[in-house]
Amino acid sequence: MTPFFLIYPSAIKVNMPNINKQRPRNLAQQLVADLSESIARGHIKPGDKLPTESAIMTQYGVSRTVVREAISRLQASGTVETRHGIGTFVLQAPNEGKFRIDPASVVTLEDIIAILELRISLEVESAGLAAKRRTKQQLKAMREALDALLKSQKQGKDAVFADFQFHSLIAQATANQYFSDILNHLGTTIIPRTRVNFAKVSNKNQQEYLERVNKEHEDIFESIARQDSDSARAAMRLHLTNSRERLRSLHPQGKSSTSD
Repeated sequence: MTPFFLIYPSAIKVNMPNINKQRPRNLAQQLVADLSESIARGHIKPGDKLPTESAIMTQYGVSRTVVREAISRLQASGTVETRHGIGTFVLQAPNEGKFRIDPASVVTLEDIIAILELRISLEVESAGLAAKRRTKQQLKAMREALDALLKSQKQGKDAVFADFQFHSLIAQATANQYFSDILNHLGTTIIPRTRVNFAKVSNKNQQEYLERVNKEHEDIFESIARQDSDSARAAMRLHLTNSRERLRSLHPQGKSSTSD
């Protein structure tokens, strides 16, 4: 890919590629991929400040929601951090060999299913430990994340970050930083709804899809609230295996890109 970032002393100027023709559900994914590649190639270096939301909106011709979703995914993967009132900055690149999945590398349905299989092995035990070790404050934060997810859905807004936040809070509640570290390295790319092309799904089926996901989240939450480790593990396993099967049913060709 030809670099499209030109770095100036006081800011970074984006030489805008034309992504306007892509379907709306794919814009944030494309923006994440473009930014990630420029960072990986060193065109944007650690410590550099990204353009403002308004600048990216103008240069890419996308909405503020798309920009914020892309930035949220980069934050979750540990690529950038946002400093309140200052801006968003690129973080130091991870050491050679350190575990990290580049969001731009997760492209096909097979990639997503492979990550879901990894998540099953990781998050089933994470849920069990969280049920034993969670604090009242952590349980409250999980409830707030689920409420934010439902609110976003009702308003027709993107709920990816709230979805990821719920799973991240469960990992944090294990009191084992490695669960949280691995999940945060994976970032919001792991959330299957980011790869579901709702343009191909009827309104009724969209509603049924979201209702099933919400019910599964509630079952996980209730098990953790009761401090029932076995139920929490079972609820998380059911949620993630169902997520895998839902993806397969919505993308029956299997090997095609999930951005299709």
